[in-house]
Amino acid sequence: PMIGLYAAFMMGLITSAIGGRPGMISGATGAMAVVMVALVAEHGVQYLFAAVLLAGLLQILCGVFRLGKFIRLVPYPVMLGFVNGLAIVIFLAQLGQFKVTGALGTQEWMSGTMLYIMLGLVALTMAIIYLLPKLTKAVPASLAAIITITLLVHGLDMEARTVIDFVRDMLPVDQRDSATLAGELPTFAIPMVPFNWDTLMIILPTSVILCLVGLIESLLTLTLIDEMTDTRGRGNKECIGQGVANTVNGFFGGMGGCAMIGQSMININSGGRGRLSGITAAVVLLGFILFAAPLIEMIPLAALVGVMFVVVIGTFEWASFRIIRGVNKEDAFVLFLVTAVTVIADLAIAVVVGVIVSALVFAWKAARYVDSKTHIDDDGWKVYELRGPVFFGSVSHFKELFDVANDPEDVVIDFKNSRIWDSSGIDALDGLADKYEQAGKKLHIRHVSQECQSLLNKAGKFVEINVNEDPRYRIATDKLA
Repeated sequence: PMIGLYAAFMMGLITSAIGGRPGMISGATGAMAVVMVALVAEHGVQYLFAAVLLAGLLQILCGVFRLGKFIRLVPYPVMLGFVNGLAIVIFLAQLGQFKVTGALGTQEWMSGTMLYIMLGLVALTMAIIYLLPKLTKAVPASLAAIITITLLVHGLDMEARTVIDFVRDMLPVDQRDSATLAGELPTFAIPMVPFNWDTLMIILPTSVILCLVGLIESLLTLTLIDEMTDTRGRGNKECIGQGVANTVNGFFGGMGGCAMIGQSMININSGGRGRLSGITAAVVLLGFILFAAPLIEMIPLAALVGVMFVVVIGTFEWASFRIIRGVNKEDAFVLFLVTAVTVIADLAIAVVVGVIVSALVFAWKAARYVDSKTHIDDDGWKVYELRGPVFFGSVSHFKELFDVANDPEDVVIDFKNSRIWDSSGIDALDGLADKYEQAGKKLHIRHVSQECQSLLNKAGKFVEINVNEDPRYRIATDKLA
């Protein structure tokens, strides 16, 4: 537990101080922890620290090279699926608190009086959080609810599980009696691993995944908070902030982390919008670790579960049920897919899958829009007036639009209402020009950009330049990328 607490302190402090999204809370997260399990089991915790350190450096590079802007490519249905899936994950995680260790050492569902007390305390916590703001906003409702439930449980000596009970359940049986959240200041130490190529090959795969998972979760949380607060965070600066925090974690024995959407929602809903809120949370956490661990250990789990249930209700996009009826079936499918993958697998995987599927759906839909309108002009030339994008998804249909064998001697391909998007479109136009040339017919290509003309091979010599009318746009090619 201390490795996670140290990570929460360092991540929260550093990202709040230098990150790109004031009000966002960072710390150790489950998504990051899942990635680390195999590395720790096979090579030990020192390799974990080295992997976290390297992941931080990679995140800094992502910020320096301004890769944070690519979060804007995440479509709205993917964002909805991410948020809804995350709310479901948070909800399911709380259900584990309704279990206790049975006589045989196995986890069993609560029953009887203990269950009724748990449900009652959870309901009371939620009621305080919802009703207190109607009376006063001087004290954060979540904090007031936790304090009230803690005093009630210990004042009436209720049978309720507390934080220290949860910690004990995570430890081996022989360590449970000495379990505590008390600790000391984290100390600087270089990870004790060999500094060689073999070590790099061991930690690099884990570091890359940690880097990507951390940035995806952090930048999506940043985007969500932007929408809630009607402000705009700085994605590239957040990449650097997350990277610095993880690098420091590697040197001070933390497990690293990223933005935490649940805690961020609590902070925002409690009025914490600036950097001071995150810094205060980190400093107070360290203070409890050093001086007041017993106070944290005595908090009833029911109070924390109640707070998280409120977060779930506030995070889930209930409007998505209404939105689904008004959007096309492809977007609805993406929303459900991302939600399901988030619950079954992982948040980062869900977002990547959602973006890929959305891109394929977009390409499939855009491919259907390429068309042409033909007519014979006054000179007897056949004119193809193209409409729609010409790219990898539409080149097959693009080629079917032309009748090379039966066209007259002069043919015009007009791109005034069309655009060539990528190198596949360039190649398709070159191939078409070659067919007309072999058929002994004269081709005229109009209204393509200068860059497009420079990339054409066989078709380039057929382009008719009109500086006043020709569009200006760039083509996505390997050369330009």
